[in-house]
Amino acid sequence: MTLLAVVLFLNAAFNALVWPRFYIRVAKDPRARDAAGKPTAFLTVHIVLISIALVLALLSLLVGIAALTGAL
Repeated sequence: MTLLAVVLFLNAAFNALVWPRFYIRVAKDPRARDAAGKPTAFLTVHIVLISIALVLALLSLLVGIAALTGAL
């Protein structure tokens, strides 16, 4: 179970560190907003993908903790 926890913690850390930084780059991209300043599908799709990645990071963290405490 320790190996499982380590892998899950690494996954959580990767997602928590990489995706928010990626969002900043996407938000600054000219394709993120139209001429009127409204969000485009490009931005919306990336926000959904980043949100899913961060939810998976949280789940990985929680399951990693459960693996370490023997709750699994």
